[in-house]
Amino acid sequence: MGDDGARRVYGDGGRQVPDDGARQVPDDGGRQVHDDGARRVYGTASARRRPPAGKGEQLADWADGRLGLYALAKANMRKVFPDHWSFMLGEVTLYSFIVLILTGVYLTLFFEPSMQEVVYQGSYTELNGVLMSRAFESTLDISFDVRGGLLMRQIHHWAALVFITGMMVHMMRVFFTGAFRKPRELNWVFGWTLLMLGIITGLTGYSLPDDLLSGTGLRFAHGAILSIPIVGTYVAFFLFGGEFPGDDIISRLFPVHVLLLPGIMLGLVTVHLILVFYHKHTQFPGPGRKERSVVGMPFLPVYMAKAGGFFFLVFGVLTVMGAIAQINPVWAFGPYRPDLVTTGAQPDWYLGFSEGLIRVMPGWEINLWGHTLVLGVFIPFALFPLVMLAIAVYPFIEAWITGDKREHHILDRPRNAPVRTGLGVAWLTLYAVLLIGGGNDIVATHLHLSINVITWFVRIGAFVLPVVAFIVTKKICMGLQRRDRAKVLHGRETGTIKRLPNGEYTEVHEPLSRAELYTLTQHEQRPPYAMGRVVDAGGVRRKVRRSERLRARLAKAMFGPDARIEKPTVEEYREITSGDHQPH
Repeated sequence: MGDDGARRVYGDGGRQVPDDGARQVPDDGGRQVHDDGARRVYGTASARRRPPAGKGEQLADWADGRLGLYALAKANMRKVFPDHWSFMLGEVTLYSFIVLILTGVYLTLFFEPSMQEVVYQGSYTELNGVLMSRAFESTLDISFDVRGGLLMRQIHHWAALVFITGMMVHMMRVFFTGAFRKPRELNWVFGWTLLMLGIITGLTGYSLPDDLLSGTGLRFAHGAILSIPIVGTYVAFFLFGGEFPGDDIISRLFPVHVLLLPGIMLGLVTVHLILVFYHKHTQFPGPGRKERSVVGMPFLPVYMAKAGGFFFLVFGVLTVMGAIAQINPVWAFGPYRPDLVTTGAQPDWYLGFSEGLIRVMPGWEINLWGHTLVLGVFIPFALFPLVMLAIAVYPFIEAWITGDKREHHILDRPRNAPVRTGLGVAWLTLYAVLLIGGGNDIVATHLHLSINVITWFVRIGAFVLPVVAFIVTKKICMGLQRRDRAKVLHGRETGTIKRLPNGEYTEVHEPLSRAELYTLTQHEQRPPYAMGRVVDAGGVRRKVRRSERLRARLAKAMFGPDARIEKPTVEEYREITSGDHQPH
């Protein structure tokens, strides 16, 4: 409040209220300003009659004055989010991650990441008198002596599996619907990074109990690291603190698993959600849904209420799984010993891809200048990150091929992008084949097959089956496009047969609604990128770069005439649905 002679200025929106003694002067908002000497009271008459604000309201006003929460909430809490069942895949992943954090904090209170050797004397009498590490002993104590410890261990393990499964399926949904296009390329990279960190975090947590199964997995990782040319021996030595298994690996994996990786992942999840909120959610095609408009429910209260209920549903399902479905019974495996290997040792499913690569790779070795290059291990060990890297950069490759710089908020139907859908199915086929290779011994014993036959099937299938899957998927997508075209032009088949006066039999077709017509025809079919004229009007041949030729060929293969069925035009629809051409 400033004083300038007979005028007083109050900091209420910048309005100035004159002061002339004890008069009540209404300001431009109809409010009364009372002057009774030393005391001044501002506000409307109704405000003067209100009871004093409660503590909660005072706290809210205090926070709003310092953080601007009201303006932020007013701008975003009514933000509209579309509704579709597939969007819950990301929520399952998020809620599994929260459950992982909660259960992990509990387990950290009782676990001791030490490889100090002790003689077990505990509740599980079958292992009494057995020499083991303190890490394995504390895992047994958590399982048998800590109240709720075994339940927490199993919820934690199931949540880890569901977390990575959720990320995989969520990314599949994003890939097949084209949700990675501008402006969401970076969010795709963040999601991919979360998947890679999740796999590494799963490996480190899987190894912490120091049981015979997890120790076998560490031996596998140690051998893969040793295969790296030149530096492999040094990396393995420094990581394990000496010769395998060393004395430091568990104590080193522990902070990585409980602090470093979860911290990075928590930051990435936060950024991922902020970008989802900022860019607005993608939506499937339908009436009223355009690039600049969203059809759905407001964030508050509808979306938050549904999300809260869904969180408790996911938490409840994971709790039930942890209570009734046994997983990773370390006491049945026993403590790790370098001279033993468990029968049917298998990693968690998300590492089966990398293990399958190594198991089916021929045992190639090359001796150069006194050094042995174990190509049978190094090549598949290097292939895994390369394949995953191709997935990470795919949005940028497609954007380069199409040259499309527009924002996309409407999702593609997978059938309308046959090549992209075929590539996704081909990758999933390769993953499934190599997963069989990673468990070739289990498949052989359970199906009574020769392990050599399974190995050769995987070796051949890894090259043949993805190609077959791509071709079949593309043809299926093209067939679905043809069916959509026929439905638009002729209507939906009803299965009702009608006899015409001339004796001819025909099936009655039911016309589609305007909403269905819009959904089936809203997608764009832009001409693919082309190099243009190579020779100008003067007969001069311009120089064409190799990258330009490659881009044109890829654009034709992915978005050209052989990769789509032209959708009906308005003229075609009017011609076939008017007069005598109207569907029966």
